[in-house]
Amino acid sequence: MAILVAADFASDEWAAWWPCLEAALPGERLVRDRSACRAEEIDIALVANPPAGALQGLASLKLIQSLWAGVDRLLGDPTVPATVPLARMVDPAMNRSMAETALWAMLSLQRGFFGYAAQQRQRRWQPHAPVRAGEQTVAVLGLGQMGSCVALTLAAHGYRVLGWRTRGVGLDGVATQAGASALPQVLAQAQVVVNLLPLTAATAGLFSAGTLATMPPGSSLVNLARGAHVVDADLLAALGSGHIAHAVLDVFHTEPLPVDHPFWSHPQVTVLPHVAAPTDPRSAALVVAANVRSLREGGALSHCVDRARGY
Repeated sequence: MAILVAADFASDEWAAWWPCLEAALPGERLVRDRSACRAEEIDIALVANPPAGALQGLASLKLIQSLWAGVDRLLGDPTVPATVPLARMVDPAMNRSMAETALWAMLSLQRGFFGYAAQQRQRRWQPHAPVRAGEQTVAVLGLGQMGSCVALTLAAHGYRVLGWRTRGVGLDGVATQAGASALPQVLAQAQVVVNLLPLTAATAGLFSAGTLATMPPGSSLVNLARGAHVVDADLLAALGSGHIAHAVLDVFHTEPLPVDHPFWSHPQVTVLPHVAAPTDPRSAALVVAANVRSLREGGALSHCVDRARGY
């Protein structure tokens, strides 16, 4: 049997991934080109933004393992076989990276570091009164693997943390609410909102004018999930009115962010090029190998996506 690696990788990404996958999967036949073997030999696909149709006609396929944490693009591709188990990437190293980014954003907002950066460009020396971490309430939306790690990390650093999820149980050590009816009251209490929700039909466009209006005046948004969670025009309007003080954005509707997009030059927006929690091939390959090994041995697969829920 063979493992197809169907990925939209640049040459440097292939150079990083391929040796890690080979080292983690000794004895497995890895192919990048379907023509390198018969279609019926391919029983596992490792995917990262595969071209449409890349997985069609693979009658022996038993597992689709995503190399990325997000699976919304895969679920939106009708050519991806719907009856084959789809596993998302859950890597503790990525969780820690996301928590580091969220903590950096919180510290920068709490301590006014984004403002100091602007002052540096103006050559203006103006210290501001300090704000303590315990005086800041942050709402973390989405309490999956990454969101839970972020919420607990922020709580450990002294912030008052509120957690919200679409449904499900709470998180020890974090005041948690669930369900659409609870979201406005969670947002209304937070000086900073960190979004880590999966992108689904229910969460697309969540940060529209109405939702942003429920956040306190002068609050900030940190979007580390998906660009489609935000209605760009509504966020720009909220920033322009001063209702939203700052936005830290790692993800966008179109990536790379178009050069003429107003986010680039907006004084109240910090743009990151989708780097909050990049997949590290060194650790991710081990996660892949564990699922492949479990499949080969007849065990249970980890982190399979519930297609009905969208994550």
